[in-house]
Amino acid sequence: MGNPTAAMLVIGDEILSGRTRDANMHHLAGRLTEAGIDLREVRVVADDAEAIKTAVRALSEQHDSVFTSGGIGPTHDDITADCVAAAFDTPIDVREDARALLQAHYDRQGLELNAARLRMARIPESAALIDNPVSTAPGFSLGNVHVMAGVPAVFEAMVTSLLPRLTGGAPVLSDTLRIDRGEGDIAEPLGRIDAAYEDLSFGSYPFLRDGLYGANVVIRGVDAGRIQAAKAELKAVFGEDAH
Repeated sequence: MGNPTAAMLVIGDEILSGRTRDANMHHLAGRLTEAGIDLREVRVVADDAEAIKTAVRALSEQHDSVFTSGGIGPTHDDITADCVAAAFDTPIDVREDARALLQAHYDRQGLELNAARLRMARIPESAALIDNPVSTAPGFSLGNVHVMAGVPAVFEAMVTSLLPRLTGGAPVLSDTLRIDRGEGDIAEPLGRIDAAYEDLSFGSYPFLRDGLYGANVVIRGVDAGRIQAAKAELKAVFGEDAH
């Protein structure tokens, strides 16, 4: 049996317009790899209710876990929580456990828990809260969908809070071999070795340096010994051109 699979749904007009560069996918991919959860798909959608609901339903059916990023703040365009609730036909309203967290947070700061801030306490009825040690406003898990903030520092803290609750598999290991030949020269032997190691994956990532073509071959798998055996075979084939 393979590792559990996951998808990520990035939500926000600012991502699609190029105004904001997404950093959360890179962070999540690394953390899931460490946990033995295979990130298989990433989608980016606008702040559009139908697009969010459609994507949540589809990804939830196809993967063991779905992680969302963005759209759970206090402004009018923060619609993710309501859309996820609607995707699961689950009631949503201000929850007392979430309200209490926010009330204590704003009391400490000497600020009012106004109507806008209270929007961040809108949590689906049966969802489990995801702790937010950075700014208190919680994320939540509903079914296999985990809803988190878009601000990278908060997203990363929520991932750390959430991961211990999830079932992982074998951490995916990787090693890289630089080959100073163009992909046209390495394709045939690389394909042959790939076929011989069905439990590993081989990725070829070309580069051009100082006018010379080459490729970084990344070998991934869960067995360190097998990775090193495959790397040794590649080195034997390409000799001094492999580093």
